[in-house]
Amino acid sequence: MSNLSIADGIRLGIAVGVAKTVTAVVKALRLGSASVLPGEIARRLHPKMLGLLAQQVSQGVILVVGTNGKTTTSLLLRKILVDQGYRVTHNATGANLINGLITALLADANLFGRLSTDFAILEVDENVLPLVLKDCQPRAILALNLFRDQLDRYGEVDSISQRWQKAIAPLPENTIVAVNADDPTLSHLGQKLAQRVCYFGLSEPDLYLEEIPHAVDSIYCPQCGTSLDYRGVYLSHLGDYQCPSCGFQKSQPAFHSSKWPQILIGVYNKYNTLAAGLVAQQLGVNTENIFNNIRSFKAAFGRAEELNVEGKHVRILLSKNPVGLNETIRAVNDLKLQGQCSTTLLVLNDRIADGTDVSWIWDVDTEPLVASGGTFVVSGDRLYDMALRLQYSQENLIQPSQGEEPWDGHTSRLILEENLEKAVQIALELTPAEETLHIIPTYTAMLEVRGILTGRKIL
Repeated sequence: MSNLSIADGIRLGIAVGVAKTVTAVVKALRLGSASVLPGEIARRLHPKMLGLLAQQVSQGVILVVGTNGKTTTSLLLRKILVDQGYRVTHNATGANLINGLITALLADANLFGRLSTDFAILEVDENVLPLVLKDCQPRAILALNLFRDQLDRYGEVDSISQRWQKAIAPLPENTIVAVNADDPTLSHLGQKLAQRVCYFGLSEPDLYLEEIPHAVDSIYCPQCGTSLDYRGVYLSHLGDYQCPSCGFQKSQPAFHSSKWPQILIGVYNKYNTLAAGLVAQQLGVNTENIFNNIRSFKAAFGRAEELNVEGKHVRILLSKNPVGLNETIRAVNDLKLQGQCSTTLLVLNDRIADGTDVSWIWDVDTEPLVASGGTFVVSGDRLYDMALRLQYSQENLIQPSQGEEPWDGHTSRLILEENLEKAVQIALELTPAEETLHIIPTYTAMLEVRGILTGRKIL
């Protein structure tokens, strides 16, 4: 910052001032949380904004990247560091493109663009990581997983991994790179890097799936292309594996997952917990403090978030790709077996942030969800696509006429409602007081649902 010319300093001040004014106006008019627009404006006014802000973070920037779990993992890591007394900047709303990262950093900067913070935890869209690394030299990168997600935008997982490797390779050797060992693509990536690589992963065979699911992305050796031998899979292609041809095998995790506490439901949240804990450990936080923070952690918005609405208990489970929805179904069905839920609201959108291609729902194993019975309320921009997928899952899943009561003799009931507010109200009314309403939305649908339930929208 001290090397800036007078003209560049004035330009920076103008960019920061305009961005903060936009933030104030958006919030004053209750238009949202202003998590994207201020950063976009600041970047246009000063293209080097991200780098200028990132270099001021005293203890370093932590980039959290992957297809699923970024927000939950980031918030847990933030809680751990804040409880150690550190000042932490974080893009908590989940705005993970470059404009969202700049917005988060600007929020903690003064009118002159001076930033006083210890750590910046920035969750980053997997396709944007190489661009971010051009302007930002992080202290740590946390790679959670790579699944197929919005193929209309990104392509296959191996091409993303190759771009990551090329972007990470020039970073200093003391850069921490925490990698999911259970993901063959990422494990292979870690083995090829010269940086300070460490691994997390599960070691609980009792959590193996009975078979490899249909929504699987990477079961071939990333080194030689041979089909991997799996001792078992935890979700999608994540599991315990080795290559029978070239000897490639799962990297050794830093610690055993069975010894770690977990507060959020789902196997996928075991990974999120381990990931956050590993990075905190690498940054010098002792294990006892990490465990205490895990036990008191509350879910991020939309990610197993729990709300009380009209006296009803509601849990929102963001699901935006085949692996995510399969794991959500697995968690919901476990709760159904315990008699904790009988009504589910599914909301499918196809906007840019969701991915415009919704054919991925046919890679989801919806049959177990339908077979477990209950009432399914479906809404969203592509509600009829989702309804058709459920219909194919069970032939006796019948749509009732308006005002018709549930049918005797049928295990499942399907209700279609184009108006999302009405769909939410119907689902709430059908949820018994002693049960939990599970809402399963895609990303933009999650934002809309939260806006309806809480009276606030998130921009």
